Amino acid sequence: MIDTTVFQDKTAVYYTLGCKLNFSETSTIGKTLREAGVRTARKGEKADICVVNTCSVTEMADKKCRQAIHRLVKQHPDAFVVVTGCYAQLKPGDVAKIKGVDVVLGAEQKKDLLQYLGDLQKHEEGEAFTTTTKDIRSFAPSCSRGDRTRFFLKVQDGCDYFCSYCTIPFARGRSRNGTIASLVEQARQAAAEGGKEIVLTGVNIGDFGKTTGETFFDLVKALDEVEGIERYRISSIEPNLLTDEIIEFVSRSRRFMPHFHIPLQSGSDEVLKLMRRRYDTALFASKIKKIKEVMPDSFIGVDVIVGTRGETDEYFEQAYRFIESLDITQLHVFSYSERPGTQALKIEHVVLPDEKHRRSQRLLALSDEKTQAFYARHIGQVMPVLMEKAKAGSPMHGFTENYIRVEVENDASLDNQVIAVRLGGFNEDKTALKGTILTDYEV
Repeated sequence: MIDTTVFQDKTAVYYTLGCKLNFSETSTIGKTLREAGVRTARKGEKADICVVNTCSVTEMADKKCRQAIHRLVKQHPDAFVVVTGCYAQLKPGDVAKIKGVDVVLGAEQKKDLLQYLGDLQKHEEGEAFTTTTKDIRSFAPSCSRGDRTRFFLKVQDGCDYFCSYCTIPFARGRSRNGTIASLVEQARQAAAEGGKEIVLTGVNIGDFGKTTGETFFDLVKALDEVEGIERYRISSIEPNLLTDEIIEFVSRSRRFMPHFHIPLQSGSDEVLKLMRRRYDTALFASKIKKIKEVMPDSFIGVDVIVGTRGETDEYFEQAYRFIESLDITQLHVFSYSERPGTQALKIEHVVLPDEKHRRSQRLLALSDEKTQAFYARHIGQVMPVLMEKAKAGSPMHGFTENYIRVEVENDASLDNQVIAVRLGGFNEDKTALKGTILTDYEV
């Protein structure tokens, strides 16, 4: 039994790096601490506890994690510092040696964070508690509210794919998930708390069901029945796991939005083979075509990695032309980063940093073209927009069903409300369309 009296009136700060799943899990950690009597530190206040949830998807991510830890230790010199997340799982010894760190928790331990805090007395040296990757078994539930309006529902964790460039299976363990019944109950609770939008998150969400004998499609159908939730968004889903039946169901659903995020990683079949991806460009193109056939106005975001080992100039040009040909909305472009222990290190051809940067800039420019063209096609239309809270004096933003960012005049009463907006031209930095609120228009 944990004695929570030590936590009464203590304060905490939280710092998260990486993916939406990490942010969801940090929020759950924060909820656990609040229930034990810990409040979030106010701006400028010295905290008693610092929690850093780390990422390790690239070498730069590792560096940012170290910088964040150093910065928090400096800002909160007497705080009990806990580091968890992917970097903590992969490099626990290195993290424990960072000055000021007290406890390092691996993937299996972070759900039980309270029991590792003790009496909050700082340690002379950091202690690391981790489990080997093959023994990471548990699924820690998380349905948490983000900084804005939407909730993030963790439906799956871990990955069985072992792509040649990726360390995530080593940091997160094998694929596992909660039951559909438990996830539906969490969605109902989010609705009871006023949530209108839920993003389904995980590491490889299309692989849902490995531990329960269920399927992702079964989950989608069950969540669609939850009253009170107006919008669901499916976060990143592998193209080979995005079935036609899922696409067709989303096209008919009132609650699942016409918004997909699909990792491509390369538009070259040769590079996809080197990456050990489980599809080719023909399959990927067929998925985009299917989506656009049944949902012409759908938003499609695509992940691409540039400069992987083996990506020759010729292969990159093939990839660029293929991506250019796709009817997609936005690219998320990442420069390849060498990760220790990955099979990609055995591939001989290495792309120089300057060339990675050049390729990245070309794809980012292509992304801007596609996104702005997508937005422009919707100017003049009236669409329902779920508004998000904004700081006083700043414009208010929200998203249409197909994920167009809309900017309107600030009105606090509109927070977390779905309103009808006529879409106008671009805002100054072209990150949103300006909108006119239609008060007499039924959404």
